[in-house]
Amino acid sequence: MKLSKRAVTIIAIIVGTIAIDQISKVLVRAYVEPGTQSKIIGNYFTLHNVENVGAFLGMGSDLNPTLKLILLLILPIVVLGYVLIHVLRNKDLDKLSLIAFSIIIGGGIANVYDRIAYGSVTDFFYMKLNDTLHTGVFNMADLFVTTGMIILLIVSFRKKKEQS
Repeated sequence: MKLSKRAVTIIAIIVGTIAIDQISKVLVRAYVEPGTQSKIIGNYFTLHNVENVGAFLGMGSDLNPTLKLILLLILPIVVLGYVLIHVLRNKDLDKLSLIAFSIIIGGGIANVYDRIAYGSVTDFFYMKLNDTLHTGVFNMADLFVTTGMIILLIVSFRKKKEQS
């Protein structure tokens, strides 16, 4: 079976996203002591080593094991599989949307892999601009998923503007 240039590009972006995320997590697990905080840019951007047993911002960490399995593993795998099939089959997607979906899939797979392999997801970046404007602790996969979603929103707004 010969893969099209488009399919190879999609797979390369997904694999590259997973690789960047997993390498960053290996480095954090190896070199950042759990529970510590290191300044990257003052107190605005810091490095941590936190094991997140829930989903985004720890949500779902107190669910019973069956619900956790369904909501944090099975459902994401099904959704990621569906999105991957959609991206591979839909030849009408513009390049930016293709990249966005690919990095979302890669980030999602990377975090699902962590849940399967380690029972948790390693998070390490934290940004705090002031007491009210700050993030939770996150990782590269989260950053890829968020970036992909922002790109899709921008593309969607552009298309609506062009249609009106």
